[in-house]
Amino acid sequence: MLMGETGLPRPIAAPVSISELGGRSRGDALVTGVCADNRTVRPGDLFAGVPGLHIHGARFSAQARAAGAAAVLTDSEGSALAGDGPLVVIDDVAAHLGAVAAQIYGHPADKLTTFAVTGTNGKTTTAFMLEHILSRLERKTGLIGTVALRIAGEDIPASLTTPMPTELQGFLAELVRRGGTDLVMETSSHALVQGRTDPICYDVAGYTNLTQDHLDFHHTMEEYFAAKASLFTPERARRAVVVVDDDWGRRLVRECADDIDVVALAIKSELPAGMQGWQFSAGRLTSTEGDSFEVKTSLPGDFNIANAALAATMALAGGLAINDVASLGIIAPVVPGRMEVISTRPRVVVDFAHNTDALVKAMQALRPSTRGRLIVLTGAAGERDQAKRPAMGEAVARYADAVVITDDDPHGEDPAAIRAAVLEGTRRHKTPVKEIANRAEAIRQSILDASVHDTILLAGRGHETIQDVGGELIQLDDRAEARRVLALRAQEESE
Repeated sequence: MLMGETGLPRPIAAPVSISELGGRSRGDALVTGVCADNRTVRPGDLFAGVPGLHIHGARFSAQARAAGAAAVLTDSEGSALAGDGPLVVIDDVAAHLGAVAAQIYGHPADKLTTFAVTGTNGKTTTAFMLEHILSRLERKTGLIGTVALRIAGEDIPASLTTPMPTELQGFLAELVRRGGTDLVMETSSHALVQGRTDPICYDVAGYTNLTQDHLDFHHTMEEYFAAKASLFTPERARRAVVVVDDDWGRRLVRECADDIDVVALAIKSELPAGMQGWQFSAGRLTSTEGDSFEVKTSLPGDFNIANAALAATMALAGGLAINDVASLGIIAPVVPGRMEVISTRPRVVVDFAHNTDALVKAMQALRPSTRGRLIVLTGAAGERDQAKRPAMGEAVARYADAVVITDDDPHGEDPAAIRAAVLEGTRRHKTPVKEIANRAEAIRQSILDASVHDTILLAGRGHETIQDVGGELIQLDDRAEARRVLALRAQEESE
């Protein structure tokens, strides 16, 4: 086993002739792996020269061959850049890359029970909960998500919610090599549009919710919905579990029910008439067929009950027995940066909430158990959906007792302009608001100024450890920063 393009493990595959990969081949070669980054080529690889935004990947074919690539895969444009040596030419190579990688690695997804989770909010926690269920039932599970990639509990560094097709297929092959039985995967709308998970047809696809986010990429909610809905097609999923608490979920069930097997899940609503599925009420899930069992989690908030219910229902849809899932009791995995409690006096909570809906749910979850003030620190990311910024500001000012607006990841945008857009929304309420540009300083002031009965919600970045300010990458982990300030506060109080 060796490491792939971003550190993901991948095995050495059984040799495959490039003449078997489709397209038009020149010469012949046996390949034992595939990658799209010439810097991580290993001997025997098929190097995929894929067109990029600014440069064609086939320009790096010479470097890839020098590193040991046995052949190059590219499109017609790239064939002129690929140099001498074995070559495979496939039109729209990016669209076919996943299928080629799957063939080279022996179609590993077919040897696993595969689960995909999509939706605006709740993907990460639901995926962790499902992995938690499977692992406790002694299933050897792989997890791919925003926070972690891991095999049977072994963490592997992650950078994208969904890896590129070459990496993904290599990771699945490694999971199979290690005796894996199941895969749980967060699946983003970006990945679905870009076809990064193709040609996987998941055994079970789960839907959490759909709220405004990522409109910088999808432009409209209709486009955003269409991207999510593309997972729930016969080519990408065999069975679906869909939370029907929002209009989008109910629409999704109506639109995909004729094509795949659909299980509806109602948490805060009633199952629509005629829909088959599960109803959550008074701590129990009850099916339209009369089965019933208790669902519990120690994670705060109604939304985490919804996440736990979805994870449990997906496990059942994947073939697990009701008695086995019910026997587990509390579903309580540790999810980094998701309602993660750093301290209790004052209570400091770090959460990834970075859109209006997620912020509201986080604040509603914390309010009932907050004896003092609810202080919320947040900001908005640059080069992302700008329309949501005032709404985020309005929401925190409406639900919090005090607000601190600071920088998230400005990227290439003017940080002051981003903060101003969020601040505009806060002015609709009389809640005290501070603007502190430096996030570390904002965290420091928020914690030092709090009473022991206050709750401070550090929202927006969750598990992230690098802040991008104008291209400068700054080491910043909200959790580590909070712990540092809490230690300082404890020292000052003891003197």
